[in-house]
Amino acid sequence: MTYHVLIVEDDKEILEGVSIYLKNQGYVVFKASNGYEGLACIAKEEIHLAIVDIMMPEMDGVTMTMKLRESYDFPVIFLTAKSEEIDKVTGLNIGADDYITKPFAPMELLARVNSQLRRYSKYLSFLTAKNEENIHTIGGLELNEDSVQVSLDGNPVKLTPLEFKILALLIKSPGRVYPAEEIYERVWNERAVSTETIMVHIRNIREKIEINPKNPKYLKVLWGVGYKIEKQ
Repeated sequence: MTYHVLIVEDDKEILEGVSIYLKNQGYVVFKASNGYEGLACIAKEEIHLAIVDIMMPEMDGVTMTMKLRESYDFPVIFLTAKSEEIDKVTGLNIGADDYITKPFAPMELLARVNSQLRRYSKYLSFLTAKNEENIHTIGGLELNEDSVQVSLDGNPVKLTPLEFKILALLIKSPGRVYPAEEIYERVWNERAVSTETIMVHIRNIREKIEINPKNPKYLKVLWGVGYKIEKQ
């Protein structure tokens, strides 16, 4: 993965020096000279990390970071002067992830950048894995637990809340046969007295997710045993 780094610095010499060094390390670099330009760049480009000077004209780094934290979670490294201790602490409190004091060695800055990007990459991987765990796909049938949506061959399928819960239970374990009593108890969270309602809901789900409900592809019935989502 090629990372995009934004440098926000009003000192042109520092801006160009850091830019050249990061480009030599394989990063795609975007540049801005104040907070307004930095936020405008973030709105247009995909940014994975920002290096932000604290003291800048028009909009300082602390204000910029506060504003970007309303919508973005990528790491921010502050560039600070030794005399900016109070601003540095404020910046860390409102969302900066690290800071480096001027003057700094290029290797030190690169180490901070690499460290923050490693953490951010793990965070993104965790979010992706978590999202994938909550999306269940069998053939052209997809159920998303997070958005509470079902689609068939890319087309949305409207299910009632109970129908969604029943389908979610079955699709999480394709091939497993669930007796009607177990479906009732796990969806309604109470002891099954009558399972006729399960038959009605299953029939309704079939009508919505099967091209030919009389010859179902996904939702199968094993008479006298239970119901399952067929493995594809």
